[in-house]
Amino acid sequence: MITNFFIPELNNHDVQELWFQQDGATCHTARATIDLLKDAYGDCLISRFGPVNWPPRSCDLTPLDYFLWGYVKLLVYADKPQTLDHFEGNIRRVIADIRPQMLEKVIGNWTSRLDYIRASRGSRMPETIFKM
Repeated sequence: MITNFFIPELNNHDVQELWFQQDGATCHTARATIDLLKDAYGDCLISRFGPVNWPPRSCDLTPLDYFLWGYVKLLVYADKPQTLDHFEGNIRRVIADIRPQMLEKVIGNWTSRLDYIRASRGSRMPETIFKM
């Protein structure tokens, strides 16, 4: 997926600066995967076992976990895609429709989460905090 789809698709866009953040799923942090991502993104890789180590299973602090996957899944499956082309089209559309203002809110929420974790000295968050 990364070599056959993601990297070629990303190369079709004029991206000046890119950081790649991987979630903590075991299959995503296999040595072969991390080596591939290190070759592609160098020091701009945020991942377990990557140059910028991200705590495993930190769903309270990972925007991919607490926001993006659920948001995308909700919209991608809304019209119950029946073919792979329809499914891929939905993914592309949903990702393309994410606006900078939404991402600014996600980052604002992320900093609130960091503040909470700091104040509580690393304890888990008692409830989901996300404001749109």
